Amino acid sequence: MANALQKWSPLREFERLHDEVDRLFRDSPIGEAATMQGSAWPVPVDIYEDDNELRVVLEVPGVNAGDVKVNVEGSTLTITGEKKHAFDEKKEKALRVERFYGSFSRSFSLPPHVNVEKIEAKYGDGVLTLHLPKKPETRPRQIQVKVK
Repeated sequence: MANALQKWSPLREFERLHDEVDRLFRDSPIGEAATMQGSAWPVPVDIYEDDNELRVVLEVPGVNAGDVKVNVEGSTLTITGEKKHAFDEKKEKALRVERFYGSFSRSFSLPPHVNVEKIEAKYGDGVLTLHLPKKPETRPRQIQVKVK
């Protein structure tokens, strides 16, 4: 009968953790294999708010403006696009590919105070900025107090 107790080894635990992290990235859509195959890639997004609007800013470097679509359906804002790989495998071979290529999609639920009829999208220097104005009746307003 084999001895069921094993001496604890921090190195063995570290190797097990390393294998688990490798497996996680290998099976993830942002892993190297998925990147090389041109599947969906993560698009970083910042969202800001002031009294007049929400502003959604996406980093999409290398994407042509014509390859980006902004759609509002009901209360869902969806941004889709594609970054095309300009690689001709007949003329050259890729030695290393670390940049993301392929399609992307991000969706957001819009709050009811956004005026979807007046949404504007601007693109420049690899950054897509969406301006989502608030409906006038939901904007804060200051009421002047009169003194008698």
